[in-house]
Amino acid sequence: MSLPCSAQPQPLLLGHRGSPRVHPENTLAGFQAALDAGLDGVELDVRRLADGTLVIHHDPALQGGRALPELMRAELPAAVPTLDDALAWAADTGAYVNVELKYEAARPDDRVGRTLDSVRAHGLARRVILSSFNPLLLRAARGLAPDIERGLLIHRAYRTGSLDAVPLAMRWVGAAALHPHHMLVDPALMVQARRGGWRVNTWTVNEAADVARLTALGVDALIGDLPGTLLTAR
Repeated sequence: MSLPCSAQPQPLLLGHRGSPRVHPENTLAGFQAALDAGLDGVELDVRRLADGTLVIHHDPALQGGRALPELMRAELPAAVPTLDDALAWAADTGAYVNVELKYEAARPDDRVGRTLDSVRAHGLARRVILSSFNPLLLRAARGLAPDIERGLLIHRAYRTGSLDAVPLAMRWVGAAALHPHHMLVDPALMVQARRGGWRVNTWTVNEAADVARLTALGVDALIGDLPGTLLTAR
């Protein structure tokens, strides 16, 4: 599966960390619930433990405050899946996956290459897009696996005077898609994206009115917490 191009009328629909209003976020149960509800796949977050294990978890620490980079796999709750667990699930189900790389430092570490290796090992190079707020991680991914698509996450406008930094960053990382917060998406951004040849995959879309507005603008993917709300796009 690949993300739809702008000529297609329906956006791809992805569960934000699964289906977090029904199951704990970033769990296999939540991922399956999103798919069972009729979504095309999920967005999930990758972090690295002290022993090198890549796990699916959004925050840098567990609820009790223990930082993930200081923990071993055996110290995590059983419900926290590894990256391999999640990708094996996607390979079995046919789900599309937006893999977001989280980070503790700006410079890339081995999580970039090892994530890409896992994507390839599970045969998902054409059903995954790797995203991050950190352009350095995406640049590293471009060098290691140019065939696996990349998406640049943004949550605000990035400008220096009159210079818009987003097109420069998109070219530098070779991104196929821009991943803006839904409040940033307007007609001007969509024109910029089409001129640049980028898809627009937007998050976190939890209101039916926003689904309608964004679908009318022609976004390529909607990422949200509520499968029923996302499905109003169809």
